[in-house]
Amino acid sequence: QVQLVESGGGLVQSGGSLRLSCAASGSIFRLANMGWYRQAPGRQRELVADITRGGSSNYADSVKGRFTISRDNAKNTVYLQMNSLKPEDTAVYYCNLKFRDYTGRMFDYWGQGTQVTVSS
Repeated sequence: QVQLVESGGGLVQSGGSLRLSCAASGSIFRLANMGWYRQAPGRQRELVADITRGGSSNYADSVKGRFTISRDNAKNTVYLQMNSLKPEDTAVYYCNLKFRDYTGRMFDYWGQGTQVTVSS
């Protein structure tokens, strides 16, 4: 079983920055693809950014050039650096871990979420 614990959310003014962290338990982190998702009130959860175990990253168009995802396999932690924040970035941000074992079975874990609020 894997547990994901997010931290770093909070209230920030428009144009400000925050860095989210997600620490994973267990030993599969370095083999897993990691992602950050967000869900605003009344909206579906959406992918913000993800990073493969090899370090390749992908971003939603709405955050390209402003957000950076990174990982530290030695610390079992994935980060999301968010710059130039906008009110529309306000949401609960969730960390996700995806891992496929040698049998092909997919494991999908979520953190509890951390609130990010950007005031105008």
